[in-house]
Amino acid sequence: MNYKKNKIELEENGFSVLADLYSDYEISRILTCIENAEQDGNSFMKTKDLFAIRQLIKNVPELTDLLFNKKLTELISDLSESEYFLTKAIYFDKPSESNWFVAYHQDLSISVDQKAELENYSNWTFKKGQYGVQPPIKILEETITIRIHLDKTDKNNGALKVIPKSHLKGIIRADSKDWNIKNQFVCEVEKGGIMLMKPLTLHASNRTTNGKKRRVIHLEFNKHNLTEPLNWLEYWNGKASTQHYI
Repeated sequence: MNYKKNKIELEENGFSVLADLYSDYEISRILTCIENAEQDGNSFMKTKDLFAIRQLIKNVPELTDLLFNKKLTELISDLSESEYFLTKAIYFDKPSESNWFVAYHQDLSISVDQKAELENYSNWTFKKGQYGVQPPIKILEETITIRIHLDKTDKNNGALKVIPKSHLKGIIRADSKDWNIKNQFVCEVEKGGIMLMKPLTLHASNRTTNGKKRRVIHLEFNKHNLTEPLNWLEYWNGKASTQHYI
């Protein structure tokens, strides 16, 4: 397949939606893998409104071959002439009874292996045993987020709302006049489809109102090494087995 149209949409609008990257059988195998995973340690988070697995590939390495099927591998190759690698992988399960919603925001933090005082690295956090930091804006601008939808997702069960082209305006304060909610677009995605997004694209999600699940695997990719001595916490180059996972 040729994903040129999606690449253009991603660059111009900050997002793009694709269908049919995964079959029902592939989705079933992915979910079985997750359900069979050991659910302990800092990477697992469970509340009545959300179940999440951080560092997903590290914690459920059996998922790598299932997620990186032929279609996803071709898509990543088509999106950039440069060599992209995985920098973050999270599984989200927004349960059917969830009252969890997220206001408009940009994804400004990356996960790194240590803390270091460096120019243009700011807003450090330490949660669940891992460091987060806001990196130089160039790194955020050239990050590609891929959200794999394991359920059909629409406006009634937490589909992302986005502000098209907001990624072109740099870092935007929530109270800024640089964006208008009237321009929002709801990204409805079929089961087995994906949503591409730039992390600087303003996005939000509503509470679930239709009693249906919204399970998503959130992957982030980049092509830049970080300023020494920092390294990406979840670097994985996707070329072979999980031995390449650091």
